[in-house]
Amino acid sequence: MTTKAPKTKAMLIACALIAVPVNAHSVQTADETAAPSAKFDLSQWKITLPMDDNGDNKPDEIKVADMLGYHHPDYFYLNADDQMVFTAPNKAITTANSSNTRSELRQMLRGTNTKIDTHDGGNNFAVLARKDSDKFASIGGKMEATLRVDHVAVNAGDPSAKAAYSVVVGQIHSVKYKSTKSGFGYGNEPIKIYFKKFPGHEYGSVFFNYERNLAKDDPNRDDISVPIYGNHWSSDQDPGEKGIRLGEEFSYTINVHQNTMHVTFENERLGKVGYAVDLIKGVDTLDNPLGYGGDSLYFKAGAYNQCSTKTGGGNWYAGCAGTGDWAKDKANGDYAQATFSRLVVSDSVKPEAK
Repeated sequence: MTTKAPKTKAMLIACALIAVPVNAHSVQTADETAAPSAKFDLSQWKITLPMDDNGDNKPDEIKVADMLGYHHPDYFYLNADDQMVFTAPNKAITTANSSNTRSELRQMLRGTNTKIDTHDGGNNFAVLARKDSDKFASIGGKMEATLRVDHVAVNAGDPSAKAAYSVVVGQIHSVKYKSTKSGFGYGNEPIKIYFKKFPGHEYGSVFFNYERNLAKDDPNRDDISVPIYGNHWSSDQDPGEKGIRLGEEFSYTINVHQNTMHVTFENERLGKVGYAVDLIKGVDTLDNPLGYGGDSLYFKAGAYNQCSTKTGGGNWYAGCAGTGDWAKDKANGDYAQATFSRLVVSDSVKPEAK
């Protein structure tokens, strides 16, 4: 059974281009079966966690070389069913360019070879059309995940903020550079996969956003939201049975093959939905006319909590509750959590002809 998302204005725009150190409170266990690396291949991932145990005023990162046998009992661990759990409270330390906390993996195609810089081509992938694409670790790539969202933050000061009550569970990010050439290097995202559920609703919505690849101060830099199961991010309507419940599994595949991003979602109850977006063209007249054709790209997966405690309205600043005390915030429901039963990255594949 195949379902199609409602024909919203945002979707029609997007569819126009459819082509069819380890720290004091961290836990490095002698028993590696207690860690996600016992069941998941994390040899090309590092993780950012919502804590600052080493006191450097930055979120702690666990390097690729330290992922084997690593878990944190609150934020990153293997559960009794051998599933990988990511948790991020509303209030905690954040990365420099975000007001949102995260327990999130970042793809590191270099593996443990730290002679290759994080931002170099040798640690990232590119589309085929990109200049010097042969110097990248790969041309395109594929990420497959099966997961459920267990919890989203429930106390938003501004429920009208589009990011309220939501979590990002997968994305492609582009490398941000201090200077840009040919309009690239802004650090934007060609895809962010969201789950959003309002308090009082039985069902939430799964959707993805494409961000126009423009400079931060460009007023046209915005996210175009495409509904998959339920609504897009602007809607406060109850999606009902067209949506996904907390605890209900769904799968996604992001397959960047040559110059096209093929995105597929699947749920046992609602069926399969697929889209394709040409990444070397802008999605509309307001976008970068070359799309993401000049960027360095990488996958991310986990729980990137979108319920920021920052105020100020707009898309992002929902003024969500949080104390910074994990025990209190967990008890109050001021956190996001996602559990993955599958996460695999590999080379891209040519989609089957339809």
